[in-house]
Amino acid sequence: MQQPRHAESNANTFLGDLLRPMLGKNAALAQNSQTIVGHPGWQPDLLITAPGRAAVVVEAEYLPAANVEQEALERLGCEVTLPSLPIEATIALRYPDGVREAPDLRTAVNDARFSYCVFTVAAYRPTPEREIASSVRFPESGWLEGGLSDLADLIRLVSLPQLPVNAATDAMQDGISRVVRILDEREKDRPALNQRIAKLLGMDNEPQTRRMAGAILVNATVFHERIAGIRGDIKSLSEVCGPGVSNPKAETRDAWVAILKINYHPIFDIARRILNILPSRMAAAILHTLQYTAGEVDSAGVENSHDLTGRVFQRLISDRKYLATFYTLPASAALLARLAVAKMPEVDWSDAAAIGELRIGDFACGTGALLSAVYDRVAARHEQAGGDLERLHPAMMGNVLYGCDVLPSAVHITGATLSGAQPNVDYEQSRLYNMPYGRLSDGSVAIGSLDFLKSDAQLTLSNFSDPSLRTGSTGDEGSGQVIAEIKDSTFDLVIMNPPFTRATNHGGAHSDVVNPVFAAFEATKADMDAMRDRLNQKGSDTCYHGNAGVASAFVALADKKLKPGGVLALVLPLVASAGLSWQKFRQLLMTGYTDLEVLSISAAGTRDISFSADTGLGECLILARKNPDAETRPKGIRFTSLTSRPSGLAQANEMARGITNSLAVRTLEDGPWGGTVVSVGDARVGEMVIETAKNFALGKIFRRFNAVRIRDYAVAQTAYSLSQSRLWLPATAQPLDLKMALLKDVGNLGLVSRDINGPFPRGPFSKVAPSETATYPALWNHAAKKETQMICKPDSQLTARKGLESKAIEVWATASLAHHNVEFRYNAQPLGVAITETPSIGGRAWPNVGFDDDRFAFAYAVWGNSTLGIIMHWWHASRQDAGRGAISVRSAESLPVLDLHALTAAQLTAAQEIFAEFRDKELQPAYLADLDPNRALLDRRVICDLLGFDESVYQGVRRLAEKWCAEPSVHGGKARPKGARLAV
Repeated sequence: MQQPRHAESNANTFLGDLLRPMLGKNAALAQNSQTIVGHPGWQPDLLITAPGRAAVVVEAEYLPAANVEQEALERLGCEVTLPSLPIEATIALRYPDGVREAPDLRTAVNDARFSYCVFTVAAYRPTPEREIASSVRFPESGWLEGGLSDLADLIRLVSLPQLPVNAATDAMQDGISRVVRILDEREKDRPALNQRIAKLLGMDNEPQTRRMAGAILVNATVFHERIAGIRGDIKSLSEVCGPGVSNPKAETRDAWVAILKINYHPIFDIARRILNILPSRMAAAILHTLQYTAGEVDSAGVENSHDLTGRVFQRLISDRKYLATFYTLPASAALLARLAVAKMPEVDWSDAAAIGELRIGDFACGTGALLSAVYDRVAARHEQAGGDLERLHPAMMGNVLYGCDVLPSAVHITGATLSGAQPNVDYEQSRLYNMPYGRLSDGSVAIGSLDFLKSDAQLTLSNFSDPSLRTGSTGDEGSGQVIAEIKDSTFDLVIMNPPFTRATNHGGAHSDVVNPVFAAFEATKADMDAMRDRLNQKGSDTCYHGNAGVASAFVALADKKLKPGGVLALVLPLVASAGLSWQKFRQLLMTGYTDLEVLSISAAGTRDISFSADTGLGECLILARKNPDAETRPKGIRFTSLTSRPSGLAQANEMARGITNSLAVRTLEDGPWGGTVVSVGDARVGEMVIETAKNFALGKIFRRFNAVRIRDYAVAQTAYSLSQSRLWLPATAQPLDLKMALLKDVGNLGLVSRDINGPFPRGPFSKVAPSETATYPALWNHAAKKETQMICKPDSQLTARKGLESKAIEVWATASLAHHNVEFRYNAQPLGVAITETPSIGGRAWPNVGFDDDRFAFAYAVWGNSTLGIIMHWWHASRQDAGRGAISVRSAESLPVLDLHALTAAQLTAAQEIFAEFRDKELQPAYLADLDPNRALLDRRVICDLLGFDESVYQGVRRLAEKWCAEPSVHGGKARPKGARLAV
């Protein structure tokens, strides 16, 4: 007997009933007519409203759901009658087959995998009716798929009230600008005033610092008005700084002292100290304008949006000079937080007490983006499980979330952002610490939260924590110091985007500074040296390395503080995946952690390959769980290469779901079939593979995380196979044997340039202009237009320094014919290996590769300039910079190359003949290897005449060249010649 068909309205009723407890206690769901202004006959399938959030409409139909998208679009931008709210997002949902015929409709809806999309308002026309000018569909094409919890997640994300948030943000921005104008006016006649404010904030006296001071004061007044609205014992702004108040500065200061007795120290402590510095008349002018700003923010209708503070400060914060702390983009933070929380399956998210026992830390919290994202994710999981977020807030602020930074302004931002999650809820304490940094009053030096490397407790600069822990005065000069306890092996999650600056300097952006990481806060050379020594002492016996930079010290700190089973979640420079100085870090992960995950971005442009704002550097996300016991071993590493960083919170959510829920993921060892695709709707947003644990055999530490920033993992799988002495080309069923070896086992790498011409007495030579009769010729720098043939002329000569002649002779003994390109810019340079007519010293860009037999040099040159040789350099080199593969001299020692010792005498002769044929042929830049007829001919000669493979293998290499040249890390966004054809 055929089952009865259920009406869509019945399914919608059950959908609403099941969603309601997952959306928070204040959410209201309606299925009534008379709910949309101007359209009394419209009856949304579900209308979801909540205080402080925009209205969301869900339109749902059984498949084929021909009208569901049109109905969802029609309701977008309309206004709800009660409460009066704009509909800023609508969701079109399709019930799967089987729901309408199910014997138990409620169970069917509860267990269903829906397909859905969301429409949001992109812009309004400036008309009284507020017509929609444009809308956005997400995903752009295709459908999202998920269950009830996934749908609830999306509703929560798209209900952020963008219109009032934008209005409030603009109002705060205008208020900050007005404060800055007042401060700027005093810069000419009272420069010491702004200097005092800058010193208080730990910043230089410059326009950015005044913007920060203005933002802190604006933020404090906005929070003041909110708190006064819910507490009768706090005077309102109109009462303390409105018209008719005789002494606004004193009245406001007293009100902020009263608020500090509640808590809110991160917000009001530093704001009060700025206010204390201002002269009374100037303070009155600023407070009068800020009362107006707070009123504008209030009239915008933002009641409960933690998004507000983050948006404002994202506009304000630029690079912090030597501290090199960059703002983690909100969508990137959301992606990392969701992946991190997903690695905590043992937490009962319905139990507020259990959540309150968690410890989550960011010891370089900056603007608090990561802590805020984690808080949001924990809140979402708790709310979906039926929890009350208002009751959870005091525990999150007082017990769960720990943040440290050396800048008081950064701690202010973090405190404001976290407090803004529930701005109407008081809390008694917080765990946000402004850490001492630099030379202290007692003559000692401090290095911020890195002092916790060998300590469970440190004295902080000012009290942003439990008032009972104060150790100093609580008068106008500050809130006193506190002892901050951050114990080893106690944290469930450490999430950080630490500073990337190195403690050493090899001529980078701050070549005039000895230790750039320590150069903030007007540190002297003696200060910097003392701080360096302190960090070396604190970081001894850890994964910290000076050349890796201070980020590696923060990683060591995170490892110290994590408990067994705790989750590590980091934003790191991409060089951490391959750099030699990061070796101890990767070894730490491989021996002490499991469930490893590395995410990177395969985009082409320099600005598009980072998860932070304006770094100009490639970055990666690294997540792992600390081994819960001694028997736990890693099962491998999952690499995900995204086509771009997430563009918004909804996309970040879907990316995280796609990554977390992928079960059958291809491995690097599978062969060149490509990775497992990550999709959002019809869009391919990434690809992933697993490097299995068989590469981590006992006694063999995984040295590099090679599979990063790769668009097509078939290229990586071929490169990996080749490193294992197997030539496995795309579209071939089986690999071929091709003997490979490490470069250090077939040749001798030369010296780093600092050992040649470094400061006296390290380098025995000085580098001068070239000469045809040079005693010590050198191939030193790149000149791409002159380096198009395998034979290259030395571009410099060396002269021995007086007193170092014997050392000069030792260095000259490393001269050779062959030189390896360690700074290979694929989109500009043709050569991976260069040969000089006579032995020459290799400099910064072209270090030497010496061989016992000169025939090896010619074989190495033809291999190193073939497509396979160049791809192996790319596989081994850092992909941190667009279109460039850098590799250090020491790292080049482990570069997989053709095993020259395995070549027969006949093959070595063939290699010499090939080199003689190609020594004067022009080669195009490497990123055009698939178009270059001479590169194609070189490939044929190497594959067929040197290695003895047939035509099909050669054609496979040319197919591989086409794939490799399409990699964004190779072309770096550089256009290809118009009308060019593939070379075959």
